[in-house]
Amino acid sequence: MPQDPSDAAAPLTAVDRTPVHRLPRLAALLGMQQDALWIKRDDLTGLAGGGNKARKLVPLLAAARAAGADTLVTGGGAQSNHARMTAAAAAIHGMGSHLVLNRPPVPDQGGNLLLDGLFGAGVTWTQALPFADLQTAIEECCEKLRAGGRKPYSIPVGGSSVLGASAYLDVAQEIGEQLDPGLVVVATGSGGTHAGLAAGFGDHARVLGVDVGALPDVATVVRDLSTAVAAHAGREAPRGSVSLDRARIGDGYGLPTEAGHEALLAAARCDGILLDPVYTAKAMAGLFAARRDGRIEASTRVLFLHTGGLPGLFAHRYADWAGSLL
Repeated sequence: MPQDPSDAAAPLTAVDRTPVHRLPRLAALLGMQQDALWIKRDDLTGLAGGGNKARKLVPLLAAARAAGADTLVTGGGAQSNHARMTAAAAAIHGMGSHLVLNRPPVPDQGGNLLLDGLFGAGVTWTQALPFADLQTAIEECCEKLRAGGRKPYSIPVGGSSVLGASAYLDVAQEIGEQLDPGLVVVATGSGGTHAGLAAGFGDHARVLGVDVGALPDVATVVRDLSTAVAAHAGREAPRGSVSLDRARIGDGYGLPTEAGHEALLAAARCDGILLDPVYTAKAMAGLFAARRDGRIEASTRVLFLHTGGLPGLFAHRYADWAGSLL
């Protein structure tokens, strides 16, 4: 739904419907029927470079404003798309932002980190905390801000609370109205987007998540969160078991893979689609693998959900990696 242009005090109150379109040359590369492979452009959500996190931030920001918060606090990896978009959301509402980020192995102020600084975010660096422990660090940061007289609002890593993930329950309906695919393929990091889609479709089999290595047991997170999202909306829990490809992680979260590089180049050169090494390249590699091993048939209508992440491609280590393999 387009936002009301008269609502100048709250510019991030909705995200416009994002387009879907065919990927005919990628479909041909994979031996699929020409109208079988599609993409949902949630990289075009319009907030600070785009991405799926804009959807989650709409209800989370509303809750923060209702609570009287003056500072948004969240965390993630050094090149976190969610952190970048949270900082932007805070800026457009005249709020402060503070990010708790895992320090990269090599200093790098490019990509999302550059944008974090432009949006005025404060940063607390941690030493490679597991994502599950980052939430504790986020809460500790909030306590320090409160002691200094601020009114912080804590947002979980990836915005993947019941409130944040519920945004993708509505996206499942949006997708159904646009295309009604047999399968949606999506990168699974903190699990909220995957969980919201599964709750929206009411069926885990409709969503293939490609694990990018952010959490050690993300299948359980998706199962529990999708059940909670459905209950929050007064629906039954989604049918079946979580569908998750865990073979595309490579050496770990944030570390690019050869299969991801193949997918990144193929998407760019076949259909002009830009992916990022951390999330969408691994997700597209999962789609390639599912097609090649027969889990996706030539006629199956598949929708790839592009969750954004383009600024991360311009972090020095990822740009150097991509360039070295051209």
